[in-house]
Amino acid sequence: MRLKNKFYAKRSLFRKYMNVSVLIVFFSFFVLGTILTIAISSYWSNEKLTVLDNRAENIAEFIKSKSSINEPMSGESASININDAFYLQEVLKLFADDAGIDIIITNRTGRSVLVVSDTINNNTFIQSDAVAAAMSGKSYFSQGTLGNLYKNERYIAARPILYNNGQSIMGVVIVTSDRTDINNFTDMVLKIFILSAIAALAVSFFAIGLFSYNLVKPLRQMAQAAKQFGKGEFSVRVSETSNDEIGELAVAFNNMADSLASSEATRRSFVANVSHELKTPMTTIAGFIDGILDGTVPPEKHTYYLHIVSDEVKRLSRLVRSMLDLSRIDSGELKINYQSFDLLTTLVTILITFEQQINKRNIEIRGLDLISPKMVYGDKDLLHQVVYNLVENAVKFTDDGGYIDFIITESLERTDFIIKNSGTGIKKSELALVFDRFYKTDKSRSKDKKGLGLGLYLVRSIIRLHGGEIMADSVYGEYTEFNFYIPKKIVNGKKQDKK
Repeated sequence: MRLKNKFYAKRSLFRKYMNVSVLIVFFSFFVLGTILTIAISSYWSNEKLTVLDNRAENIAEFIKSKSSINEPMSGESASININDAFYLQEVLKLFADDAGIDIIITNRTGRSVLVVSDTINNNTFIQSDAVAAAMSGKSYFSQGTLGNLYKNERYIAARPILYNNGQSIMGVVIVTSDRTDINNFTDMVLKIFILSAIAALAVSFFAIGLFSYNLVKPLRQMAQAAKQFGKGEFSVRVSETSNDEIGELAVAFNNMADSLASSEATRRSFVANVSHELKTPMTTIAGFIDGILDGTVPPEKHTYYLHIVSDEVKRLSRLVRSMLDLSRIDSGELKINYQSFDLLTTLVTILITFEQQINKRNIEIRGLDLISPKMVYGDKDLLHQVVYNLVENAVKFTDDGGYIDFIITESLERTDFIIKNSGTGIKKSELALVFDRFYKTDKSRSKDKKGLGLGLYLVRSIIRLHGGEIMADSVYGEYTEFNFYIPKKIVNGKKQDKK
């Protein structure tokens, strides 16, 4: 039962689209059929009534030419004097040549004096709106039973028979026609329409079903791919077969998949790197300490190996601090402790830390003699880490006998810090990636085996927290340059007005 429910849930979008589409098509055909039936019936009725009205008018003129009026005396009814009733009867039969047409001639009182009909006889008194309208001098055409003389409704047209130059009325001509023919015609048209609609619905159902299936297919693929992602398989991609919104969604989905795959690769690389970086110094520390404790290391070497242990501990400390800072930055918990301090003093302090390596590799330090004290407003510890990471990178990648050049300038708006070192440099293809998390430009060379690729990412994050920005420039084989700036007097990334 659960599998069945899952199947229907999986197909729910397809089923909904199908149901709505079929209902719309069915409703459209229903409305179209109704309008078509009403239009045909109305058009046919108007045409039929027009024909009957014209025939009633012609008959009225003919009767007028073949009859005379007997003017009533006081208290008497008017009557039509038909000169040749038999001849007139035969002529009226010719006017009634269509099946189902009746012709009735009445005098001014509404009594029939000449009839061509299988239903109504002569001398029948007709009480109908048709007679009343005609006797008032108006033409009449409508549908009805002619005062209940007919069992079924018929088309009725009536005209007055005028004389005395149209000033007087001698009687009324009534022409009626059966509605059976129009009803039969309407029924036939409706049946044809229904059969056509059924065929069209079948074709529409098939076309909509095929379209719906193809429309939902990429979504099913995305759902399946998402399940694979949940299992840790990030190699699945969906087909990008259209340029519509579904196609855009497929492109966005694949981009997301690429990002997830990259993040997963980065995560695995990060776990491997962290594991290695933690394991190596811990193994070194444990080995040297055990050697000192069990006497393997002679006493005269204790100081030497304890310095190595101290360096490894400091290395672990920097790694842990970088990881903590990264976590705090990502979670938004890192708070800026603003204070004014001299950036030049920070730089000199850091260079003293690397003095031994600088001297050992005969690296020339340039620009310090041209820099005057520069006060900046920011977090002293965080900006110390920024300068430390940049100097560490410069020392690490400067070629032996090369140089590191420093420039610190300030304007009314900001303070700029530039560090440039000679050496291999960075390729253009990698220059835009150096600030990405865990990215290492020196993955194969020995110079960066101790790096995790977090240094420049942290540098950029810290500088941006201060409202500044950092840029990198390099000519491969010649030099690498990093340039960052810190806005003057900022708090929480916003420049403050001077008081």
